[in-house]
Amino acid sequence: MDLLKIAWRNLWRNKRRTAITVASILFAVFFAISMRSMQLGSYNQMIKSMIKSFTGFLQVQQVDYQDDPSLENTFECTNQFLTDLENTPGIQAAVPRVETFALVSSGSLTKGALIIGIDPEREKNLSNPKNLLVRYRITQESIDKLKVDNRLPIEVRQKLGDILNNSYSNTGTIATDLGLDKVKQKDLLNIIASASPFSGKYLDGNDNGVLVSDRLAKYLKLSIGDSLILMGQGYHGSTAAGLYPVRGIVRFANPELDNKLIYMTLASAQNFASLENNVTTIAINLNDNSDEAMLAMQKTLNSKFSSSKIVVKNWNQFNRVLMQQIQSDNQSGKAFLVLLYFIIFFGIFGTVLMMIYERYHEFGVLVAIGMRKTKLALIMIYELFLIGLIGVVSGTAMSIPLIYILHNNPIHLTGDMAQAMEDMGFEPLLPLAWFDSYIFWQGFVVMLMVMLSCIYPLRKVLKLKEAEALRS
Repeated sequence: MDLLKIAWRNLWRNKRRTAITVASILFAVFFAISMRSMQLGSYNQMIKSMIKSFTGFLQVQQVDYQDDPSLENTFECTNQFLTDLENTPGIQAAVPRVETFALVSSGSLTKGALIIGIDPEREKNLSNPKNLLVRYRITQESIDKLKVDNRLPIEVRQKLGDILNNSYSNTGTIATDLGLDKVKQKDLLNIIASASPFSGKYLDGNDNGVLVSDRLAKYLKLSIGDSLILMGQGYHGSTAAGLYPVRGIVRFANPELDNKLIYMTLASAQNFASLENNVTTIAINLNDNSDEAMLAMQKTLNSKFSSSKIVVKNWNQFNRVLMQQIQSDNQSGKAFLVLLYFIIFFGIFGTVLMMIYERYHEFGVLVAIGMRKTKLALIMIYELFLIGLIGVVSGTAMSIPLIYILHNNPIHLTGDMAQAMEDMGFEPLLPLAWFDSYIFWQGFVVMLMVMLSCIYPLRKVLKLKEAEALRS
């Protein structure tokens, strides 16, 4: 206890030196916690955006559908069944779907495509394809019009060729691709948009038309009003075939989806595949998106379907590929954090070395008058432990208000990054993760680095030569 008191008093004999060392640890903890919170927050935001906007947090499926996603493993979905789901407390939206594959043909061109049958109104609560409709397309004709329009700056007219045949759901992406001046952006976009409109409309409940993804439409050379032929296999091995007019073109940021997806109404898809009232899945979004609420709702719904061949699965179960991608991305985040720790360690080690060399003469005097080197080394450990503890506690306390504020009021991204996230269907937000065990782990790791940085100074003290130290 006496040695601990001596260590504490030693810290405040030179307040400036102690403050510098504590500050280096404080900022190390602060940046480590902030970085990890930002990483986890961005992962959570992207995960929830992707799930909430496409797959749903829960899905109602036929029990064998997960292992064999074919039309044979569908289940009957009546209006009453959907209404009961939607009226369940905690459920925000229940969206029925039919998913199947078919050959798509236009003229002499043919390609395999993913067919998704949707309820147009209910789907607005999930993926909302209406927001993905192509509203502008830069054709050679529109470029010819714009190149003779003197209202556009010369540098903008020269860049138009770079976006030839590009399709856009909003003007913001056009501004990003052309690098338009933000001050004059609005006027310039109005000029470009008026010269390159693209007609197309969303589906209504009784529509027999389809929405085709942009790259697939370009491959098949389809435009609004054209017809395409779908051929595939329906329920119980029946032949599925039909002729469908193109109502609109939808553009996906994901190239894989943009190359092969076709939307049609739920009734059209059921008729195409001879499914009657059957569906492949019902995607469910919740009012509370936490894992605890999701698992509780899954248990509640499964208890209702216990006597049937229907099961409710959460997104971790039916979207294993996404789960693996998240885990992989999380590992890369941890690797980046290790690099940050590496930099932090040398910062702490440098300040500890400074503290030791400033006191080298003092150590020589203490040993010369009879203090054992082991006691001196123990005092050094106490000093560094106290400094580390003060720095870790202060850094953690400093990070808490930042996490609280930016979790409840996320950073709104702007410019190109915001536009890129919006194109992928994500909100342009960067929230920090809520308080969790990651905060204590950062403090523990930094404290461990403080203690590791003691090794060299302790060796220096234990091998100290009094004469050399007194002359320093």
